[in-house]
Amino acid sequence: MNTAQKSRTLLSAQEIERVIARLAHQILEPEDAQGKLVLLGVRRGGEALAQRLAAEIARISGRAPELGFLNINLYRDDRVTHQMPESQIPVDVGGRTVIIVDDVLYTGRTIRSALDAVTDLGRPEAIRLCVLIDRGLRELPVQGDYVGRVIPTSRRERVEVSLASQPASSDEVTILADAP
Repeated sequence: MNTAQKSRTLLSAQEIERVIARLAHQILEPEDAQGKLVLLGVRRGGEALAQRLAAEIARISGRAPELGFLNINLYRDDRVTHQMPESQIPVDVGGRTVIIVDDVLYTGRTIRSALDAVTDLGRPEAIRLCVLIDRGLRELPVQGDYVGRVIPTSRRERVEVSLASQPASSDEVTILADAP
């Protein structure tokens, strides 16, 4: 088995900042979204992105959205469990616009689990999906409503997101591929 990997940077810290600003503007665009937004970051990958989006939305609009975090372990269909903090849901999601936030959209299974978790919490007016990277290769019919970048990949590649809850020079998105 060859363990050598090639890596290349897909997004730098500056590019990530621009993408987050654009995503925040897109989320705020619908008139009806302004007062009843709830951002729910999927635990681990989506946490920092949700925090950054909430801060950018507050900066743009002067009003911070509700911010929470989802632990989807109970809803996974692949029997993979990770030690994660419990979900933190700040408000009743009923009648609100919930934005599920994750770093990478791949097969769609994580988002299916997140949808199950959100609907167990109540009946939102709408549920939207915001992802930093859409890498394709879907197994389920899931599509992002707000997508930072679409980057086609192969199954042999892995997208790694290094993102802090506050802007940092070490933020980056890289792709790792097995060397031939």
